[in-house]
Amino acid sequence: MKALSKSMEGAIRCSANYVPLTPISFLERSAMVYRDRLSVVYGDVRYTWRETLERCTRLASAIAQLGISRGDVVAAMAPNIPAMYELHFGVPMAGAVLCTLNVRHDSAMVSTLLRHSEAKLIFVDYQFLHIAQGAIDILSKTRTQLPLLVLIPESDPPSANTSNAISRSRNLEYEGFLATGRPDFEVRRPNDEWDPISLNYTSGTTSSPKGVIFSHRGAYLNSLAAALLNEMGSMPVYLWCVPMFHCNGWCLTWAVAAQGGTNVCQRNVTARGIFENISRHKVTHFGGAPTVLNMVINATASEIRPLPGKVAVMTGGAPPPSHVLFKMEELGFNVTHAYGLTETYGPGTVCTWKPEWNSLPREAQAKIKARQGLHHLGLEEIDIKDPVTMKSVPPDAKTMGEVMFRGNTVMNGYLKDSKATQDAFNGGWFRSGDLAVKHPDGYIELKDRSKDIIISGGENISTIEVESVIFGHPAVLEAAVVGRPDDYWGETPCAFVKLKDGYSVSAEEIIKFCREHLPHYMAPRTVIFEDLPKTSTGKAQKFVLREKAKAMGSLTNKSFSKL
Repeated sequence: MKALSKSMEGAIRCSANYVPLTPISFLERSAMVYRDRLSVVYGDVRYTWRETLERCTRLASAIAQLGISRGDVVAAMAPNIPAMYELHFGVPMAGAVLCTLNVRHDSAMVSTLLRHSEAKLIFVDYQFLHIAQGAIDILSKTRTQLPLLVLIPESDPPSANTSNAISRSRNLEYEGFLATGRPDFEVRRPNDEWDPISLNYTSGTTSSPKGVIFSHRGAYLNSLAAALLNEMGSMPVYLWCVPMFHCNGWCLTWAVAAQGGTNVCQRNVTARGIFENISRHKVTHFGGAPTVLNMVINATASEIRPLPGKVAVMTGGAPPPSHVLFKMEELGFNVTHAYGLTETYGPGTVCTWKPEWNSLPREAQAKIKARQGLHHLGLEEIDIKDPVTMKSVPPDAKTMGEVMFRGNTVMNGYLKDSKATQDAFNGGWFRSGDLAVKHPDGYIELKDRSKDIIISGGENISTIEVESVIFGHPAVLEAAVVGRPDDYWGETPCAFVKLKDGYSVSAEEIIKFCREHLPHYMAPRTVIFEDLPKTSTGKAQKFVLREKAKAMGSLTNKSFSKL
């Protein structure tokens, strides 16, 4: 008979010792501790933490006055501007669920997501008003209840086209909407910390979007973990390069508030803007996919500014190529590599650096730094398992398995998709769909998405490894590798490459360079020079490239008579 767990006599759970965890508390505390310090900076716009709390409280009140109830979805479509930051607190403070939409979606996709989420209200930046209005026009032809629209005008002088769009609009306007809210509104904190705080859609097909549900508890824990793995002390100055609509800015929207930092907002991410903002505001931290780092290291001499101090950079989304890490550190940046998925609230692992690695050759250091490391403090466990037997793979740096997560910063599930949720959690772990190996020290190293791995002549080829080598060529700016169908080998590597300005190189030279640094079977057999299609977070859209490679058809067998 199983023994019941005994509680210590005299222990009780009550409001004195148990309060549901929520990131809302970060804002409330910072408004007291850091009340007159800058919370948000955007061009000439400046707010203090006291002002941000008041604005978010008014926002919550205004939302509640529209009849938005607990658990209702409020959507937002905006770049990294102050209003987008305020929505990360104002919407949960109204008891609602924030659904941030990718600003690169078209009207058809936005209409699908609004319908699936049943959003009652949508906040839209003026730049994307035509997309949102197109989506609402599509919805008006269905029986779906149409969401109310609040327009966020630009705080800087708008263009003529923008002015016309605003004057023609009958929608509510953001600042006017805030003014209708009460500063003494009683914040609706979660009844249960597992209550949803946000809904984040993964990139998927229009017919089957996956809405990832984040809880107040998970957001709270991942925010603190993100602050720790970024080594954020109090009052950091954080430059927004990661879209706030992507995993709620890797939970750093809330993490910066926890530490009373300053959010430096920017509408567009450019190398010039990054260096100017770092110089002007003495930025201490920023984050971005390797493509953002690539943008920084390829900045022109006129764009580069000396750094006012050491700037910590968190990268993720794809393993950073070694030469990118070298260049970033030469410029004075300290790069930390994290890894995760929307389903893990963004960052789930961190490649924690060990002092004993400082004496290794630079190339060896870069290879270690490109690993995904181990779970951060907010997660319980990460492992590489055989997806069928669920047995852990040996830590031999060779045997591939699927990356699996377990812990409190794993999503609640997929909205309205019980089967997908059950499949993702099958076996008691979250199955990522990523393939990796485990090193003898326990650190994991990603090899590919299961759908991206190339199987050529029975051999598994990691596109990440091939891309890393191509990136090492001095003429290459960007590269992405996918499988091209082949009648003999099954498929072979096909590289899509964008060259740096002023460089010229042939496909044969790229192939030769790869053969000098890789086993021959891993080297690309096809090289295409063109701009790479990308997601909003800077990842190459490999499904687009796979279709292009597929359309090329099979290479002739003669091409591969010599391996």
